[in-house]
Amino acid sequence: MPERSDTPPVLLGNEPGSFPHSVLAERHPAIIRQVRESFPYDPERQRALDALLAGCTEGVIEPLPADAHDRDHWRAWGADTYTGRSWFDVPWLWSESYFYRQLLAAVGYFTPGPWQGIDPFRPSKLAELDAPETDEELAALDALADRPAEEQDRALLHGSLWGNRADLGFRLSAAHDETSSDTPPLVADDSDALWSLLPPSGAAGVCLIADNAGRELVPDLLLIAHLLTQGRIARAVLHIKPYPYYVSDATHADVLDALRRLTSAPGAAATYGRTLWSALTDGRLTVRAHPFSGGPLPYAEMPDDLRAELGACALTILKGDLNYRRLVGDRLWPPTTPFTDVTAYFPGPVAALRTLKSDVITGLSARTEAALVAAEGQKWRTGGTHALIQVRA
Repeated sequence: MPERSDTPPVLLGNEPGSFPHSVLAERHPAIIRQVRESFPYDPERQRALDALLAGCTEGVIEPLPADAHDRDHWRAWGADTYTGRSWFDVPWLWSESYFYRQLLAAVGYFTPGPWQGIDPFRPSKLAELDAPETDEELAALDALADRPAEEQDRALLHGSLWGNRADLGFRLSAAHDETSSDTPPLVADDSDALWSLLPPSGAAGVCLIADNAGRELVPDLLLIAHLLTQGRIARAVLHIKPYPYYVSDATHADVLDALRRLTSAPGAAATYGRTLWSALTDGRLTVRAHPFSGGPLPYAEMPDDLRAELGACALTILKGDLNYRRLVGDRLWPPTTPFTDVTAYFPGPVAALRTLKSDVITGLSARTEAALVAAEGQKWRTGGTHALIQVRA
């Protein structure tokens, strides 16, 4: 996709005090320490984690081994250009993605041995999924069953939007409050456009590109089950990560854990779980892990096979902050830049459901931006207290 003449540069992490810099300088070392404490890794793994800690804070980006299974992918994604440079001086999206690839290498995820295939983030994912709060959220589904169809639609959409902040009371009581101020929790709301693409008795398919596992993946699955049950879609493809990524991003194992949580719950939650189970067994729901989902590039550079697949969907729903950055380009756009302009390249209708956890934002009205800045400075961009539903039909 050719760049606009006014396209801002991609975000880097080399500006002290910036959000990207804090992620590279503070969050990544903290993640390494968390991973070390999650499992009793052997001395070799401990040494590899020590080396990664030193390298990602003070050293340069190291190349993958010559026999790495995905070396060709990473070369195509820019590894030859960025290796040997500081982690802080390459595109932030690339640096973050490569960090997780190297973290998995350090713990032996890809190599034959006792740690092959062991998700270093699994303990924290399961702790969240099995927390008592999840029981409370799933219990709220029982009351939802008696609500009018429009309220059910809105509740499950907002549950997916807010993830584990949804309280699965699904923010129904906030329906009017969110439009009552210039700094609402929902800073952009194209819900009507989204539902218009999914009419009742629809025979189309939807692609949902997932974000986080645990209590954030459960509402995504509930939304898919609801769309299938209500006949708004005939089939769905759930895109997940091909390996553990960004601490909490969903993998196939996480989908199965979430499905287990639903089917073992009482009441309406189990009904939704059985719907999903049946959909997986008869092909109405497919789980897909495309290599590009674990890549460091924006969706504007997606490969042809993925472009064709998403182009065949009636709607592609992208969940979460990382997918939003990849959708619009990881750049410090003026917030009033039209969302429809920066997503014009996408091969079909697309919707973003996202809580704001990074600086990247498009599609706001000038009034909303001014009110947010007046009330919060720039903290509204990264605090996770605001969200958006944006659609390009």
